[in-house]
Amino acid sequence: MSKRRVVAIIPARGGSKGLPGKHLRLLAGKSLLAYAVEPALASSLVDRVIVTTDADDIAAAARALGAEAPFLRPATLADDQATTEAALQHAVRWLDDHEGYHAEIVVFLTCTAVFRQPAWIDEAVSRLLADPALDTVFVGLRTHKNYWRAVDGRYVRLAADIPYGSRQHREPLYREETPTACATRADLVRAGRRVGPNVDIIATDDDRVMLDVHSDFDLWLAEKVLVEWPAHQGTAQGSDR
Repeated sequence: MSKRRVVAIIPARGGSKGLPGKHLRLLAGKSLLAYAVEPALASSLVDRVIVTTDADDIAAAARALGAEAPFLRPATLADDQATTEAALQHAVRWLDDHEGYHAEIVVFLTCTAVFRQPAWIDEAVSRLLADPALDTVFVGLRTHKNYWRAVDGRYVRLAADIPYGSRQHREPLYREETPTACATRADLVRAGRRVGPNVDIIATDDDRVMLDVHSDFDLWLAEKVLVEWPAHQGTAQGSDR
């Protein structure tokens, strides 16, 4: 399958209160930034890998890894209130306006989701290319847990139509893991959206995708898993729609 205008965009702002210098911190001898850049560069379908950051040192590190950092993100899109959607939108529009590069598909990856299978990136893009009706394809963790939310002062079980029962016989739910791998039509990203209404899910039972590195504890735990359980591999399953 030939490459299309598929751009991987990796947000990596300089400010981090939970884990200072987060994106350049080392995990098992490699920066967190590298855990996102390297799989994107290895993809057979990704055309360009862009790191969007407000920090010169992160931009330099991204270039050293082989990614592009063609701009510094405005400070207003890099503070604690800035959304991921706004950062992705800015990057796509910057490429439109400054380079005339009009992306067709945006692959969203984060540096804090380090337990991605590189093949998930190509799988997400391939499904979008194969099915024009799809807006977004992302990794989803298959789970049999019960989820609740507070509504008007009382707790309500989500998906309450799924009866209680043994794990083996219960219908699964899927926890969205878009930071691990997510491909979306670029026009939706231009409109400020990360996920469109028509989705497909790359289902996995690999519990490691739940670990998002945002604290010293997360960093310690991720390294324990990488070093002491390196042979464990989750398996990407077929979509469930």
